[in-house]
Amino acid sequence: MTITKKLWIGIGILVLLSPLGLILPALFGAGGAWGEWSIDTIEKLIGYVPEGMKRLSGSGKAPLAGYTVSGQGKGLVSESFGYMFSAIIGIALAAAIMFLLAKLLVRNKNRHS
Repeated sequence: MTITKKLWIGIGILVLLSPLGLILPALFGAGGAWGEWSIDTIEKLIGYVPEGMKRLSGSGKAPLAGYTVSGQGKGLVSESFGYMFSAIIGIALAAAIMFLLAKLLVRNKNRHS
């Protein structure tokens, strides 16, 4: 088995595990997904909000806000599929950007050789 195939298998396993941050808090009654707290929740948890976090909190817009797709139902199973779909989209975008960047760098290197 090639290293690339092992890498993709590992990434696939991580995609399947991505809903754990949603499932485990639900099982233990711990509230929302771990690490996806609002500014207000962070202030309640630790007593303050770091300045940089306050400044940047509203600066970005997520393409799949809330890890949901239009028409997605409610419930843990449906939300888990939203997490996995978001992971797949993110991986595909990151892989495409890295592939294009590698192609550009190789082409640039060959031009200068």
